[in-house]
Amino acid sequence: GETVPPVVDLVLGASACCLACVFTNPLEVVKTRLQLQGELQARGTYPRPYRGFMASVAAVARADGLWGLQKGLAAGLLYQGLMNSVRFYCYSLACQAGLTQQPGGTVVAGAVAGALGAFVGSPAYLIKTQLQAQTVAEMAVGHQHNHQTLLGALETIWRQQGLVGLWQGVGGAVPRVMVGSAAQLATFASAKAWVQEQQWLPADSWLVALAGGMISSIAVVVVMTPFDVTSTRLYNQPVDRAGRGQLYGGLTNCMVKIWRQEGPLALYKGLGPAYLRLGPHTILSMLFWDELRKLAGRAQHQGT
Repeated sequence: GETVPPVVDLVLGASACCLACVFTNPLEVVKTRLQLQGELQARGTYPRPYRGFMASVAAVARADGLWGLQKGLAAGLLYQGLMNSVRFYCYSLACQAGLTQQPGGTVVAGAVAGALGAFVGSPAYLIKTQLQAQTVAEMAVGHQHNHQTLLGALETIWRQQGLVGLWQGVGGAVPRVMVGSAAQLATFASAKAWVQEQQWLPADSWLVALAGGMISSIAVVVVMTPFDVTSTRLYNQPVDRAGRGQLYGGLTNCMVKIWRQEGPLALYKGLGPAYLRLGPHTILSMLFWDELRKLAGRAQHQGT
């Protein structure tokens, strides 16, 4: 009687991630600002209102008030809800179909589930990015879209660009999540196994998963940050009437432009908050995946 239907998994997964979202949203705001700062400008040629992590948190609070650190929260929650429910649901279907038992199956299933989730959640992430970039003129970095609310933003984008406009930047989002999911799943299991071998912690303790998650986050953040920076840029760039980006043609074009005009290190803008944000998210998601896998295992065991 241990088996849990995919729908329950879906609700559990989404709730865990929404909880993480409230804690990590201030990090998202800071990360977005750091990633847009000095857009397509050479180092040292632009003012830097955001310097380092703690100073940036203070700068946001000064400019936008403490509540400014929760900018885009509703859009962030909507994104986490959409993205993770799709992701967990597809993943638990793959578990039930026995696909994750194949060699490399976990990584492939995770990447595909992540890609589908990112596609579905993309409009929410678009609006989240644009809302988080908005601030008072003297602190502004990146294009300012001047939305008032989540619904107002939806309406504006819909009116100006139609349905397609809501999927602006999806070409940066899907690879970002695929790379992130694959790195997470590929490294989490081996990191966890390594922690178990060291025998520092009781074998069946959730602390093993926690430590595995923290080690795994390092790998994820190294692989994912360049995609994260490009994703932020593609979501926030101004578009013409036809919905074509005025700064970047797409993912590759964006990476090349950043590398050439801002230098290779610019692809790691916002690395600090990216890791701090990823930590809790990876750990919550991974503890959940872990429980999910145990349940799927039990379900299969009973099915045979």
